Amino acid sequence: MLNIPLVCSRSAEHSKLSANLADFFDGKIAKRVGELAPVADVLKEWDKTNEAITELNTLLGDPNTDAELKSLALEDLEISMAALPTISEKLKQALIPRHPFATLPCLLEIRPGAGGDEAGLFAFELLRMYTAFCSHRGFRSNIIKLEVGDGPAEDRLSEAVIEIEADGAYDILRTESGVHRVQRVPATETKGRTHTSAVSVMILPSFPEAGGVDNALNFDDPSSDYYIDPQEVRSEKMRAGGAGGQHVNKTESAIRLTHVPTGIVVSMQDSRSQHANRKKAWQILRSRLAEARQAAREHELVELRRGVLGGVARMGRGDKIRTYNYGQSRCTDHRSGITIHNLDDVLDGGEGLETVMESVRSWLIDQELAALAADELAKAKGASRS
Repeated sequence: MLNIPLVCSRSAEHSKLSANLADFFDGKIAKRVGELAPVADVLKEWDKTNEAITELNTLLGDPNTDAELKSLALEDLEISMAALPTISEKLKQALIPRHPFATLPCLLEIRPGAGGDEAGLFAFELLRMYTAFCSHRGFRSNIIKLEVGDGPAEDRLSEAVIEIEADGAYDILRTESGVHRVQRVPATETKGRTHTSAVSVMILPSFPEAGGVDNALNFDDPSSDYYIDPQEVRSEKMRAGGAGGQHVNKTESAIRLTHVPTGIVVSMQDSRSQHANRKKAWQILRSRLAEARQAAREHELVELRRGVLGGVARMGRGDKIRTYNYGQSRCTDHRSGITIHNLDDVLDGGEGLETVMESVRSWLIDQELAALAADELAKAKGASRS
């Protein structure tokens, strides 16, 4: 026969225990434990493999070990030694602190630089390349801003912003920030001379609308990278420009936001709805401001590290990071030093582009490790002086 009072008593005790555990739960500590868990797992694997190598070498060096056992030990040693580079690479990646925007979707901005019409034409090529890349990777993307320059060429891009909604897209694509240089003979060139043009690409974090979902994305906290004081933003309504028929001249649907302290300006006119344009403009403004704040901190660290190791740094958004040479069907990344002699595949967003991006991610890891070493050296010097 079921003892109802006893069951109810146990249920009450369980609820009380759960409530007490909830009181002691610290979200920040739990998050930190989650961040350190991969490091601990790889370290265990590293220690276990090195212990196995030591034991196998001891066994092989023992004259009393019979031939059959030595043969098995030699096979195991080869397997363990072959596994070390992979484990070492995993350990390197686990030791690097995750970028604060790593888990977020992203906005990808494309703007032509030096090179006139040719730069605008190549900017359109890059837009197609990144759209194709997202399609190959299964990332959902949409163009939230597209401005085409005046003139006969309809595919001469002035500015484009793509929203890539996949979680972690920022971490995958942040290697693309910087100046992309193209070397080719323009269609308008009558003497067959190669011209050089440049296009700027910027990767920005894309934040969820509800900032309260995660404390790190608290849009109401003035100390957060994501905070914008509305009093510091000047908002202007304008009539949309460019193609669009009667709507362009009669409706003030375009929005321009100016963040007065930094001078960052965002204009949006892609939608006929003023509300939709305002929403997109705020999204881009918040992303640009957060990226600028993060970049300023990284620049300070770079300057500090330069003083310690005399050159530990990284290439910035204003640096030439990659060259696309049409005549030689070549794509060269100037950070990792990789060269791909299949430009069509790179521009199609295929494996060639993925190979280039992966090489840069490895280069970034090496840069981060050098930076961590610089930090530790600086701390050691500081401790010795005190």
